[in-house]
Amino acid sequence: MNLAWFAKIAITTAFLGRLGDLRLAGGTLGFTFANVTGFSVLNGLCGAMEPICGQAYGAKNFRLLHKTLLMTIFLLLLVTLPASFLWLNVEKILIHFGQQEEISLVAKTYLFYLLPDLVITSLLCPLKAYLSSQGITVPIMFSSALGLALHVPINIFLVKSKGLEGVSMAIWITDLIVVILLASYVLVKENSKEGKWKEEDGSTKAFATGAVGVLAIVLNFDYLLFSVMLSLATCASIRVSNELGANQAGPAYQSAYVSMALSLVSGCIGALVMVGARGIWGPFFSHDKGIIRGVKKMMLLMALLEVVNFPLAVCGGIVRGTARPWLGTYSNLGGFYLVALPVAILLAFKAGLGLGGLLIGFLVGITACMTLLLVFVMRIDWEVEADKAQKLASNMQETIQERENDKNSAIINGAII
Repeated sequence: MNLAWFAKIAITTAFLGRLGDLRLAGGTLGFTFANVTGFSVLNGLCGAMEPICGQAYGAKNFRLLHKTLLMTIFLLLLVTLPASFLWLNVEKILIHFGQQEEISLVAKTYLFYLLPDLVITSLLCPLKAYLSSQGITVPIMFSSALGLALHVPINIFLVKSKGLEGVSMAIWITDLIVVILLASYVLVKENSKEGKWKEEDGSTKAFATGAVGVLAIVLNFDYLLFSVMLSLATCASIRVSNELGANQAGPAYQSAYVSMALSLVSGCIGALVMVGARGIWGPFFSHDKGIIRGVKKMMLLMALLEVVNFPLAVCGGIVRGTARPWLGTYSNLGGFYLVALPVAILLAFKAGLGLGGLLIGFLVGITACMTLLLVFVMRIDWEVEADKAQKLASNMQETIQERENDKNSAIINGAII
């Protein structure tokens, strides 16, 4: 299901590449901006839903499961407001940080037609988390595969008539199809069972059109691998939270450490795959020889990142499974913004290493981030975490029951009066 999403982004990038290098650079830069200021924020906030739903399902507290879904959707819809403001002003922001005006204008156009996807993603992420926390993955896989299958013909049709705007529109149209399918499944499922619902600075000019295109193409291959690591992380989070919610400390411990071992092996395999594919990946997106050479070179460095990326993602999933998503947030802030960003700027611009320096900075940052999370995972007392999960589920159930009783009492008193 994650593979389908990232494959869709790769297809989108391919269509952008066919529109020319300027639209490839502007469109991918626009999507990167959208990912940082919108989609990643929504996915991160939705990540806090996973341990609550996982533990609620483990404790068979279905009312809490339903309320968490609704409250998460409401929260994400609120977050789309400031994100939309940033998207509408992306041209000014990019130019302020030294980006070329032509690329900034293309990015603005791309994001304007991508705006509906903010609202759609606010529905899609919670629906996926709601179903996967219960071990229901087949509907997600089916709907994602169908969305991917329709993405190509929709792109072909819209690109011919709309150009750049059509590429952007195709993303939210296919996401909307997936949302409709998943929402329909949830409604049918809930209504058919017993428990129905009751309620960059100036020096960034150095990154010209070709450099942005190289980075975008390299990251598209990383997206394919990231879909695998994200699946591992989600499985680890759900498994750990389910076991803790069921007061099974031993299986939770085993699930965590098996997931970490598997992530290390998967990271090494992913790195080998990236090295093997570096000669054929660039021509899929561009015919420019300079871009193809740059892609071939940068994928070697990106392969090193994958070895660390996989364990990092799984450690983050384990942390979410223990109902501590804030720890992943703090480690990301420290690892990426306090370590990776300064090192990347120094190596890329001051040391003159360009994109290579940027990727090395990211490698340093994710290594620091992974170290923080790994230390925490190794220090977890699983018996204590299982007790906390039980108390959390029971306390929430009591709170919900008290509110229901108060509501019923108010209705009865009103009827008597």
